[in-house]
Amino acid sequence: MPKNILNRSYSRALTKQHKIAVAGVAAFGTAALAFSAVPSSAETVTTGAPATTAQVAAGTALQNVKGTVTDQLATETVKLDTFAAQKKAADQAAAKKAAAQKAAEAAAKQKAALAAAAKKAAQERAVKAAASRSAQRVAMQPVAAKTYANNLDGWIREALDIMKAKGIPGSYHGLHKNIMRESSGNPQAINNWDINAINGIPSKGLLQVIPPTFKTYHVPGTSWNIYDPVANITAAANYAADRYGSIDNVNSAY
Repeated sequence: MPKNILNRSYSRALTKQHKIAVAGVAAFGTAALAFSAVPSSAETVTTGAPATTAQVAAGTALQNVKGTVTDQLATETVKLDTFAAQKKAADQAAAKKAAAQKAAEAAAKQKAALAAAAKKAAQERAVKAAASRSAQRVAMQPVAAKTYANNLDGWIREALDIMKAKGIPGSYHGLHKNIMRESSGNPQAINNWDINAINGIPSKGLLQVIPPTFKTYHVPGTSWNIYDPVANITAAANYAADRYGSIDNVNSAY
């Protein structure tokens, strides 16, 4: 780890510095010994007398040793300071990188949380929309088919609804009065004595329609049985509308 590296490097640097200092002290001791080895006659030099060559050489050597030791110590100090500065910069860069990574992770978590919230909101909207459509479908359920009584009143009313859908004119009164005159309200009525009967095509049903007329003016969606009350009424009303303008305009045999 970086901390341990610094300790080891710093330990090695200090050991080297100690060695340099020891070497300098040794050199300084050697110079001192050399200086002390100068003949005793040199010690008796009177004040103001010129120094001997040996004295000058010894002083110069001592100064050189001191300068070398000082320079080496300064160089090692600079190196240690440089290394410490580099380590500090590296630590700061690592801390900055860790902070940036932490910020990126926090941003990613926030983004994921926002995405999850948006997804949840979308799902809730979809559920609400589905519920709304379901409610609309329930509200728009088709009305039950209209029912009619199985009697003359019901037959006339059902025929009128079909006639209205097909654009065939006619009223309840117009249909009722002609039915009562033609068959007295009997859907199985048949005329076996008039000219049509003689010709083999007797009139049949509530409004006494002959088979060719029933077939020609049959209203789609109704029975093909000429005795069927609703089919007979609508076919006769369709024929009357084509020939007289409306069943309401018929007041006698037609």
